[in-house]
Amino acid sequence: MNTFKKGVHMDIKVWMYVIYLAVSVGLTIWVARALSRNGQVFLEEVFAEERLARAVNRLLVVGFYLLNLGYVTVAMKHSGPIDSTSQAMEELSLKIGLVLLVLGALHFFNVFALGRYRRNRLRQLATHPPLAPIGRLPMPSTPAGSQLVGAYPGGPQPTGAHPAGPQPTGPQPGVGPTNNPPTR
Repeated sequence: MNTFKKGVHMDIKVWMYVIYLAVSVGLTIWVARALSRNGQVFLEEVFAEERLARAVNRLLVVGFYLLNLGYVTVAMKHSGPIDSTSQAMEELSLKIGLVLLVLGALHFFNVFALGRYRRNRLRQLATHPPLAPIGRLPMPSTPAGSQLVGAYPGGPQPTGAHPAGPQPTGPQPGVGPTNNPPTR
């Protein structure tokens, strides 16, 4: 009777392993295909070259399979006895839940790393002018012997009530009587 009970435990455990492997491998393949298909557009934006994006996409898929299937096989072992179908289902849900968490963590790590690479690449491109300069703008001419106030760090600084520079002299528009006709 004891051998029969031990055989039943093995069957439940074996079926738990078979279901775990089928669900985990199926999820891994489905997620890898979805990420590969939908991530291609993102990778083309990140790398700005279609050929490089395709190569990186294939490498990411291979790495994804290796990491996730490696985790699935390592996490498959259950050392304790499985006494009932309900205990097998609980253990199975725990194992599949961990596989899903690993899949999600790998996905978010990839998106984070590639997004960071893209931001750095865009930042580097932004420091360069979009077009090469053609020439220089002409500098305003100043009368001989004069100097712009405050143009040089050690030069003369404006003083008085109007620190902005020299003020115009003569009649100001809007100041004084306005009924005088202009003279010629």
